[in-house]
Amino acid sequence: MANPRESELLYPMGDALPAAGSVLEIAAGVRWLRMGLPFALDHINLWLLRDHVDGVDGWAIVDCGVANDATRANWEQVFANHLEGLPVLRVIVTHFHPDHIGLAAWLTERWSGRAAEPPQGEASPLGGGDAAKPVSLGANRECRLSISATDFNLARLASGSTVGMGGEAAASFFASHGLTDEDSLAKIRGRASYYPSMVPAVPSSFHRLMDGLSIKIGAHDWVCHTGYGHAPEHISLHCPDLGLLISGDMVLPRISTNVSVVDVEPEADPLTLYLASLERMLALPADTLVLPSHGKPFTGLHARIDQLREHHAERLAEVQQACAAKPCHAAELLAMMFKRKLDLHQTTFAMGESVAHLNALWLSGQLRRSLDADGIYRFSAV
Repeated sequence: MANPRESELLYPMGDALPAAGSVLEIAAGVRWLRMGLPFALDHINLWLLRDHVDGVDGWAIVDCGVANDATRANWEQVFANHLEGLPVLRVIVTHFHPDHIGLAAWLTERWSGRAAEPPQGEASPLGGGDAAKPVSLGANRECRLSISATDFNLARLASGSTVGMGGEAAASFFASHGLTDEDSLAKIRGRASYYPSMVPAVPSSFHRLMDGLSIKIGAHDWVCHTGYGHAPEHISLHCPDLGLLISGDMVLPRISTNVSVVDVEPEADPLTLYLASLERMLALPADTLVLPSHGKPFTGLHARIDQLREHHAERLAEVQQACAAKPCHAAELLAMMFKRKLDLHQTTFAMGESVAHLNALWLSGQLRRSLDADGIYRFSAV
């Protein structure tokens, strides 16, 4: 959904965007990167934070991009040109989705037990030696992944199979909610390796992030804010000193984040959880500069939360009205909820979101659910 109230948000960086393999400075020690994605949503914002761990100066990476050659090549350009000769000390991931955790294993392995490779012809500030070779910081030093425990374990599970994005279970789930087009279902069945193709591996160990945890990154404390609904245990990071919020996918400026029900938890109520999470984020200062995973950095956090709540209230009212007129399944609500033509990737997310709105109304007692003779769930007025 494009944001009709976008004028209420301010974009301090204007139209500036970091080029592939380059960075833009947001604040002292905070750098913005932008990597491509193979979807209609064609980019993800990633972040570099100046860091200090176990007596070593370096950088923390926040979110990773998907595992493909183009993203690895962009990271190598960043390493060569924008780390000031310092190593990556840790990798922080907001949640388990492929564009966020895809390269976490490669990044942590790439930087464990080594320092940055200095630009050609320059000596490393961490010690002398051949500038063409990384300087070892000791075999026991690891570049550790930091993530919530729930999303770590789900990523480990999904990288060996799939979760809600393809395969027979996903196709059966969508069919039970009215998606009966055989071509679409065949393509969904064929996407059993969808998640592993973008997240081929997940680090074997991690540092757990939890709600309210304050972590020292460089000179500043960053407080973890847990959000539910978009991912099982999404972590946003707030730095009171800098007035910054790395929001991940919880709050985006121009589009509403996807809130879906998937086959592994078919009776879930992620929309209610998501809206409650947004309510808690209102405790953050209104003038916070939000660093989202998609779109441009913006101010107007409270206004954007209000817009998102209004959007979902309108959606819920539309769904309830449709189901009052006649029993409806999720697939037949897509044309009402999404006013544009959807490709298969978008259709799977749209189906999950349609079920999320139906489940929210059903589980709160405002709709009745029935499994009809054709094996499809339909929802009707109470």
